[in-house]
Amino acid sequence: MNIPEWIEANKKSFIELSDQVWQFAELGFTEQRSSGLLEAVLEESGFEVQRGIANIPTAFVASYGTGKPIVAILGEYDALPGLSQEAVPYLKPRQEGGNGHGCGHNLLGVAGLAAAQAVKEAICLGDAKGTVRYYGCPAEENGSGKTFMVKAGTFKDVDLSLCWHPDVYNGIVGVNVLANIKVNFRFHGKAAHAAYDPYNGRSALDAVELMNVGANYLREHLIPDARIHYVITNGGGSAANVVPPLAESQYILRAPLLQQVNEIYQRVMDVARGAALMTGTEVEFIFQKGMSNLLLNDTITDVLYEKMIQVGPPEYDQQEIEFARQISTTCPQSDMTGLLIKMYGKEARALVPQDAVLLSPVMPNVQMDFVAPGSTDVGDVSWVIPTGQIETTCAALNTPSHSWQIVAQSGMSIGHKGMLYAGKVMALAAQEFMTHPERLKEARDEFERKIKATPYQCPIPDGVQPF
Repeated sequence: MNIPEWIEANKKSFIELSDQVWQFAELGFTEQRSSGLLEAVLEESGFEVQRGIANIPTAFVASYGTGKPIVAILGEYDALPGLSQEAVPYLKPRQEGGNGHGCGHNLLGVAGLAAAQAVKEAICLGDAKGTVRYYGCPAEENGSGKTFMVKAGTFKDVDLSLCWHPDVYNGIVGVNVLANIKVNFRFHGKAAHAAYDPYNGRSALDAVELMNVGANYLREHLIPDARIHYVITNGGGSAANVVPPLAESQYILRAPLLQQVNEIYQRVMDVARGAALMTGTEVEFIFQKGMSNLLLNDTITDVLYEKMIQVGPPEYDQQEIEFARQISTTCPQSDMTGLLIKMYGKEARALVPQDAVLLSPVMPNVQMDFVAPGSTDVGDVSWVIPTGQIETTCAALNTPSHSWQIVAQSGMSIGHKGMLYAGKVMALAAQEFMTHPERLKEARDEFERKIKATPYQCPIPDGVQPF
């Protein structure tokens, strides 16, 4: 069976499916229509679907085939708040203040579905052996859906997993990402009349502000790759003449290794305790979610790279290039070439034309000593089963992540082409591992060596619920 030809022959249905999810634009853990649509399509095509995995209503697993190996293909479908946008190269919200797929997860989920269905066809024709599973993973944004699924044992019998993410270039993921945790700090004070008897009050808002000051001073004493972000989620009320009895902030802490994040968390909690002590308030720690860094697997990466070259990246017509050129004028002119060189070496420079707006070449298959500044809950999957990931071009070169520009391109042909390319590559890689047990063993042996040196520790404490 020619997998790329099968996906190409069925591309209309995949594009329509992606556009439906794009229009739904549902936030993490609320993706009822998106997950329901994907579940229905997979069930109709012969997959056995298990809904509500890990006690998450919008998480599911769709399986086809029997026996080993079991190859998982990961999909996401959550959107981001406030990024509603039409598929046009200028700012035009579909709904003021609405949600939008500012990370291209409508594409992400459907490419995985396309890959799973293509592998299912190969199994039916005897061109692959084993079981293919599509994992419907909610709430990658701000929710760590996969981490909760890992903690629940959802991946315990899987042999290998494959995934991808929309980006502004084509290449394997050969760099680490930042582990992170998200936690709320809720301060409890005592209300009082701010003029008549403020001395009887204890301001929770003062504690929040003092904590933020302390956290900012802490930055100087952290490793360079660490990140601290915070917002005040409860400012203490709306009346300035009342000493605020309750106030709350939310922090996201990041570092290249989970152990480093945990150390930073302990220091930030000490800052919060100090703020409470200074203000005579009490602080409550509310752990929200966590993600591990990636455990890379060279064997899977090599196979994915082979398939990226075998399929060949998409080509763009003049209309798509002009769309990208127009949207580029609205984007920050960041040094993406410099970033790609850091990630893929000096060879990447020759692959990025000086006037490029859409990158078609595949970046070199190298692993650099570089930590990408983002985070993903794929990291936790990679610590329990061998995992590989690719990126494909779904947007103009300088498009920032989590932007209306990403939403626009995720709803039109530039994004669609990257989605179909990713689906073909993942399906071929799955077929390769299902038909060449020696390569699967090589990937598993590499994983076992690495996990033995550093055993997995889930970043989410017992008792924390996903929403």
